[in-house]
Amino acid sequence: MEIIRELVRSSEPTATALGYFDGVHRGHQAVIGESVAYAHDHGLVPAVFTLQQSPRTVLFGEEPKGIVTLSEKLQQLERLGVERVYLIDFRTIRHITAEDFVRDILLGCFHAQHTGCGFNYHFGSGAKGDGMVLSQLAQQYGITETTQPQLCYEGQPISSTRIRGCIAQGNIPAANAMLGRPYGFCLPIIHGQQLGRQLGFPTLNQRMPVGLIKPRFGVYASVVTAEGQRYRGVTNIGRKPTVGSDTVTIETWMPDYHGRELYEEVIDVRLYHFIRPEQRFDSLTALRHAVEQDAEQVMAMPYDTQNGAEGSAGVW
Repeated sequence: MEIIRELVRSSEPTATALGYFDGVHRGHQAVIGESVAYAHDHGLVPAVFTLQQSPRTVLFGEEPKGIVTLSEKLQQLERLGVERVYLIDFRTIRHITAEDFVRDILLGCFHAQHTGCGFNYHFGSGAKGDGMVLSQLAQQYGITETTQPQLCYEGQPISSTRIRGCIAQGNIPAANAMLGRPYGFCLPIIHGQQLGRQLGFPTLNQRMPVGLIKPRFGVYASVVTAEGQRYRGVTNIGRKPTVGSDTVTIETWMPDYHGRELYEEVIDVRLYHFIRPEQRFDSLTALRHAVEQDAEQVMAMPYDTQNGAEGSAGVW
């Protein structure tokens, strides 16, 4: 997949989906999927126009609270069939009017013959452009356009804001259902305090990236992909109050894994169920007992080893 970070003219006509696509959830997938299908049917390059940072961070100084890292976002776009991503710094286009965006960027740079967006998409200076404006301007400049209606989950619209809320509350099954895949992290393994090893359950330690929404601190049932195999995991997210930590860490024990050490390797951890809140124990013995109970609960859950980390949102 080609990634372009500047507004350069395409020599090939495209079908370009528009959006920030934070999380690449089911609603985003519908927008992107429509443009990809149109591209395939009409001999166009399936493309996405997205931003390097959230507009709200630039405009209002809000702390970024992403659902996925940029790396995972790009991986998801590629899995959806996107062949070209225009990944543009929002600051370079924030003052462009809606009409200038369609004429000079969508048509002039991307050579778009088709475009698509979600029902709540806004663009142009002051976010004055919406789906209706895009449709009118696209028609004016000879571009076909499709606006996808909202998708719902349990009677309410699927949105990145709602997914972030579920993650912050520890409601992982709902977040997974709206994402259309398991929520989690694909991050390098770092050296920890090796306390788990001393207690009899060696763990994989990962550092929570800056700019992502923090899940509810506590213990989760997870699926870990390591060395080409999937394993059930007991994942603690938080600051490890019993021993103390200055940073938010993701610490996972795989009871069934007996392979080599995985330091520096990028390991995929997907969350499925919240088990219990993070808590401070009076002794390491009490901590070990609690982790053993967590593992018993996780290992007793029905588990689909075929779907694993890349399957449906409901492995358990």
